[in-house]
Amino acid sequence: MVKRALTVLAALLLLVLAYLTLWPVPVEPVAWTAPPAPGYTGPHAPNTRLAGLRTISLGEDHGPEHVMLGPDGKLYVAVASGRILRMAPDGSGREIFASTGGRVLGFDFDAQGRLIAADAFRGLLAIGADRQPVVLADQVGGDPIRYADGVVVARDGTVFFTDASTRFGAKASGGTFEASVLDILEQAASGRVLAYDPATRLTRVVAQGLAFPNGIALSQDGSALFVAETGKYRVWKLPVGASNLDVGAGGSAARLLFDNLPGYPDNLMRGLDGKLWMGLVKPRNPTIDKLADKPFLRKLTLRLPRALWPVPKAYGHVVAFTEDGKVVADLQDPSGAYPETTAVTETAERLYIQSLHAKDLGWLPRSR
Repeated sequence: MVKRALTVLAALLLLVLAYLTLWPVPVEPVAWTAPPAPGYTGPHAPNTRLAGLRTISLGEDHGPEHVMLGPDGKLYVAVASGRILRMAPDGSGREIFASTGGRVLGFDFDAQGRLIAADAFRGLLAIGADRQPVVLADQVGGDPIRYADGVVVARDGTVFFTDASTRFGAKASGGTFEASVLDILEQAASGRVLAYDPATRLTRVVAQGLAFPNGIALSQDGSALFVAETGKYRVWKLPVGASNLDVGAGGSAARLLFDNLPGYPDNLMRGLDGKLWMGLVKPRNPTIDKLADKPFLRKLTLRLPRALWPVPKAYGHVVAFTEDGKVVADLQDPSGAYPETTAVTETAERLYIQSLHAKDLGWLPRSR
C-alpha cells in the first residue's frame, strides 16, 4: 500500500515538473541586466502628498487611463469600456462622447478639433464632430500596429504615437494589462515610436528597440519627443525627425533623461509652467529584478497560478519634471488606495490623477 502511494506521488511530481518545464507559454524571455533599484530617496523621498484624493464619479465605468481638457473646455476621460466620457471640469454633466469598441489609452486633439486616439485594440483613430471613430492607421509598412498606447499631435499636424509591443497585441492577448505583462516579462524590446502624416496618410517608424514604450510628449519647441520606456524604468528624449532609430543599440541621437526610476513609468502629460508629469504605475519588485538575467525562471513564472506571479504592490506615485530632467514635484501614497497612478492632468484649478483600474477619477486642488 505504501509502495503504491509513493509510486502515485512520484508520478504526480513528475507531471508537475513536466508542466513547469515543458508546458508551452507565449514568451521567449531575453536575459538583461536590471540596475539595482534606487529606492525612495532624494527627490523621490517617501511622502503622502497623493493621499486623500477627492473623486469624481464615472458612473458605471472605471479605469480613467487618460484625461484631458478639450478645446471646448470640457474634460474628456478614456475608460476601460472603450468609451470616452465628456463632462464639465467638476464632473457634472457627464455624457458618453464616443465609443471605439476597443480600449483608448491615450488621446490628443488636432487643429481641427478632432480627438486623435491611440486605441490598443484598433490602432490610431480620429473622432470628429459626428463622434464616429475613423481608423487613421492600423499598420506600418504592412506590419500591424498591435498595441497603440500614447499619442501626441505636433503643431504641423504630425501624430506621434507609441506601439508598445510588436510581439503581444492587446486584443490577441486578452487585454492591455495581460499583453503588458507578457511583453515586460519577455524583454524582447519590440516596441516602437511611430509618426503618422495626415497629408500623405503614411506612417513611419521614428524609433524602435524599446521595452514597452508607453507615454509620449513633445518638447515645448516641438523638436524632441519624451518617451517612457516602462519595461526598463526609464524615460528617453528623442529627435522628432529620427527615422528607424534603434534605441537599444545606443547612439548620440537618443538621450536618456531618466534611468533606473523607482517604479514603472507610464503616461507622460504636459503640465503648466513648462513641466511634464509622469505616473509611476507600479513600484519596483525585487523578485522581478532578480529574474532579469534568468530567462528560464521567467518562463516558468507564467506556468504558475496567477496569484503566485510577482506582481508589484499598489503604491500611488506621480512625478513632475522639467525638460532637462529635474524633478520639481513628487506626490506619493504608500497605501496605494488609488490604484495604478498612470499620470497627472494639470489644469489651472486641479490635478486629475489618471488610473488604469480606479473606479472613480481622483483629483487634488492645484497648489498655487
